[in-house]
Amino acid sequence: MKNKKVIKNICIVRLSAIGDVCHTLAIVRAIQTQSPITKITWIIGKVESTLIADIKGIEFIIFDKSKGFTAYKSIYHQLKNRSFDVALLLHASLRANIISKMIKSPKKIGFDLKRARDFQWLFSNHKIHSSGKHVLSTMFDFIKILGMQKRNLYWGIPLNNDELSFAKSSCKSDKVNVVISPCSSDRYRNYRNWEIQNFQKIISYLIEKYQCRIILTGGKTISEREYGYQLSKTNKLSIVNLIGKTSLKELAAIINASDLVICPDSGPAHIATAFNTMVLGLYASSNPNRTGPYESEKYTVNTYPEACIKYLGKQAARVRWGQRIRSPDVMTLITIKMVKEKIDDFFITLEENR
Repeated sequence: MKNKKVIKNICIVRLSAIGDVCHTLAIVRAIQTQSPITKITWIIGKVESTLIADIKGIEFIIFDKSKGFTAYKSIYHQLKNRSFDVALLLHASLRANIISKMIKSPKKIGFDLKRARDFQWLFSNHKIHSSGKHVLSTMFDFIKILGMQKRNLYWGIPLNNDELSFAKSSCKSDKVNVVISPCSSDRYRNYRNWEIQNFQKIISYLIEKYQCRIILTGGKTISEREYGYQLSKTNKLSIVNLIGKTSLKELAAIINASDLVICPDSGPAHIATAFNTMVLGLYASSNPNRTGPYESEKYTVNTYPEACIKYLGKQAARVRWGQRIRSPDVMTLITIKMVKEKIDDFFITLEENR
């Protein structure tokens, strides 16, 4: 920050989702490292705040979208008598844009025109440059504008004794612990989930060949509970079903205590990255070069290029950056063999590092 104007305070807008909140935390940590005198205020979603709101040195302002207009009113009253040197508009959505309008700051940094969804470009006066990069790398571009060039990959999500004990009771110290989080968020035309029978075969492979302990994790939706019920029957002695039974903090503790996470494009992949736990990502409907587990490229199954050709009729390099494949059958491009090969790669590396 030499020869740069001192930044006294920054307001960050990133409401959701879990993965993007994890990315944002890495940016916040980089700011703290490179400009320790800067006070940071982060406007964040209520659910997402339960993962990180106990971090010291950050002021969190909670946005509870379930309260409708009252939620915006609460944010307005908390911000109306305040101003910030810089606002980082890291969330391009209608909700985030409305909140961004409430922030008093002479410097509001937003996405470039191509990525500024819901007219976010109207709410910022500085834009990052357009580029085809991973979401986390893109977020670092926001602080480059402030003269912060270092990319400190550090998250530091705190876990208390109860959460650590919960994880210890679920994992086995004499086994390789594998978290399987089979489902992505339950949203319209969000085709990211691999079939139950495929996971059943992979679980059997992990247990029979590598004697793994399997921990199933996920939310409380009907489909996730069905996955948990069906998958836990594969081998009841080697599987613990925690689907619908953990808080975000407990999930983080489980991931921290485990050796590998297997999941589609979803929050657990990025929580795992924050705890330096390897991820075997299952990517077909979305591009892992943009949203994949940041430090686990080696173990990512990537059939997105094939999906672009089959369902869009184009090479991946010729489709819009961030383009989703909205076909219900897209995850069938991922085969059992592909996943087994990545599992074998993981265990080869694990053995080499012992």
